[in-house]
Amino acid sequence: MAIRPRSGQLRLPYTNEAFPPGVLANGSSELSVTWGEILWAALTIGRPSVHHVFAHGAASLHEAVFRLSLVGMALEQYGPTATRLRRTSAYKNLDPTEKGAISYFLGMTFCKLFSSRLLSTPWLLHLDVFKSTIPTSVLGRSRPDLFGQQTSSGDWLSFETKGRASKPSAPDRTKAKTQATRLVSVNGSPCTLHIGSFAFFANDALHFHWIDPPSDPKKPIEVPEIGDAWRFYYGPVRALWDAFGRGAEARDQAGLGFALPFLDLTIKVHPLLARFFVDEDWAGAHRAMFELGEQLKEEGFQLDGLKVESGPSWNARRVLTLAE
Repeated sequence: MAIRPRSGQLRLPYTNEAFPPGVLANGSSELSVTWGEILWAALTIGRPSVHHVFAHGAASLHEAVFRLSLVGMALEQYGPTATRLRRTSAYKNLDPTEKGAISYFLGMTFCKLFSSRLLSTPWLLHLDVFKSTIPTSVLGRSRPDLFGQQTSSGDWLSFETKGRASKPSAPDRTKAKTQATRLVSVNGSPCTLHIGSFAFFANDALHFHWIDPPSDPKKPIEVPEIGDAWRFYYGPVRALWDAFGRGAEARDQAGLGFALPFLDLTIKVHPLLARFFVDEDWAGAHRAMFELGEQLKEEGFQLDGLKVESGPSWNARRVLTLAE
């Protein structure tokens, strides 16, 4: 099995549609990303359980490994320039139900990535986290998936995320936007953007499209105090640290770091996040990291204080040659 090395940078085509002036420039462009950023996004989507992605529950550790492994199973670098993400043969050969579940997960992952990079909104929580505090009659079935807070403004944003095998139609975009508008406030503060987003494939290459036209909410949803819900955000990384990092990490100025050699990954926790991370003070972690955005970026960390570093196998395509 030969390994052909590929570029460390990926370029994801995307389109901004109907965003207000001063938020994002509307039109098409490309976003340069790394595998580490993609894997960070997959690992930190604030969901209460993998049960909501597949129909089978799992412990936190298994969920974390599942998220990372799913990205590696579904996507690869492939093509003349090796800067595009494409569907793997394994993904294309799944049955429709499995493919639909994975598309949904990829939709959330890339919404998370784009919201962090282009809207300074790294922390995304799933609305299902609040099922116990928001009546089912209020939530309903047609509701947004995720919401998060901008580090630049403190504003709350609502997201409906979808994954598709092909480019979303006009009715698809309208439906996603309608779902996103239902979340009107968080912690008593109004949501300023209500975004419908899509990760989809064109000629097997991954594309991203999001839209924010104005509309009137129907059956509005209000999220109460966030409280300790940030545990769902940091939980998968904490579970990996519990299993693979304890006793091996540095507790000095280097923060916490641990390797996952079976996935060719290293995960790092910023020194200023480490205390909250070890003590499982998730509300404190969010507050502290929220105020440190510029420092975190300068030191190469994501805005939540985490960093995922991918090894060389993520930038390679394995090709079976006739000589082997």
